[in-house]
Amino acid sequence: MPDVLDRFLRYVTIDTQSDPDSETFPSTAKQRDLLLMLQEELRELGLSDIKLDEWSYLTATLPANIPGEHPVVGFFAHVDTSSAVSGKDVNPRVVPAFDGKDIPLDADGKYVLTVKDSPDLKDYIGQDLVVTDGSTLLGADDKAGVAAIMSAVKFLVDHPGIPHGTVKVALTPDEEIGRGMDHFDVPAFGADLAYTVDGGAVGEFEYENFNAASAVVTIHGKSYHPGTAKGLMLNAAMIAMEFQALLPAFDRPEFTEKREGFFHLISISGECEQAVLEYIIRDHDKAKYQQRKQTMLDAAAFLNQRYGAGTVEVALRDSYFNMQEMIAPHPWIVETALQAYKDLDIEPRIIPIRGGTDGARLSYMGLPCPNIFTGGHNAHGRFEYIPVQSMEQSVQVILRIIALLAEKPAA
Repeated sequence: MPDVLDRFLRYVTIDTQSDPDSETFPSTAKQRDLLLMLQEELRELGLSDIKLDEWSYLTATLPANIPGEHPVVGFFAHVDTSSAVSGKDVNPRVVPAFDGKDIPLDADGKYVLTVKDSPDLKDYIGQDLVVTDGSTLLGADDKAGVAAIMSAVKFLVDHPGIPHGTVKVALTPDEEIGRGMDHFDVPAFGADLAYTVDGGAVGEFEYENFNAASAVVTIHGKSYHPGTAKGLMLNAAMIAMEFQALLPAFDRPEFTEKREGFFHLISISGECEQAVLEYIIRDHDKAKYQQRKQTMLDAAAFLNQRYGAGTVEVALRDSYFNMQEMIAPHPWIVETALQAYKDLDIEPRIIPIRGGTDGARLSYMGLPCPNIFTGGHNAHGRFEYIPVQSMEQSVQVILRIIALLAEKPAA
């Protein structure tokens, strides 16, 4: 399916980075540049109900070509890329028939994709890899998902004899900054189930993710001349260090994996008068997640008892929740995807997402939405790469899910 590669190479050259500091939606106007292109491509494919709305949600429908009522399935991918590394002037290239050796990315050899640092490379010897020139990220997260969905739709349009139910497409902004579904209208979309196409290596399948919260800890101090400060000064910066020391020492990202949760201090700033610490809190287990939030409050209460009421304030905000809770009542959605993997001789790798996903938000908005792979590796960095054959397998999974749902009557 060379179509998926051609699409991917075209899409990644458009800068669509989202901006976590922006107060607009979408957070960057340039995301709409790609969405406008995709809107035109959907028109050329002849899909119906094509709409690019005020929030920059691009949706479309491939009508069923079979009689009867069948589940209406949606496929989601996000067009924005991470702000961690530049996404401007992406210069992708294909490394044909990878030979298992390190891959110099730029002409000067400054950036090298090494097998030592990316041991998964050895799984793709003989395959064709798409890489960057080292100056930017690649954008496989999630333009590979966009390309896979568009390629699957094109295949069905080009092969009208293949039976399928109604298929819905949603291409959306701002997933990378956690706001992607803030304005999405699930009832208007009209799907019974959906899948995000936003995973990693071939075989990955996810229907579990972190429960997530943010915490802003503000510490109020009292400043006096250091020469006469005895018994008077309250150094907010010092109390900030005490607050951090009260949290479990090894419950941090650098010490955790799999289903282990954490507290992550993402920024700290302060002087004697005031200090601010910003955290994210993560745990797959709902009870442990709630306990982590309570630990933050307990640390503040302890310090307030020591230094006086109001010295430490904690503002907690839930970000998203584990989608497993919403998907569990609908096991057939998971079973359908796993059957598609099996039919294609793809070994499923069911893993908990150590992060969030638009699918988690959608699941709690009433649209159960697990996540399937795209094939990408080393997301959000200049050493990002994706095997072409993995993208092709992602397209095949989408098509197989659609075929299986065509055999299933609507609930």
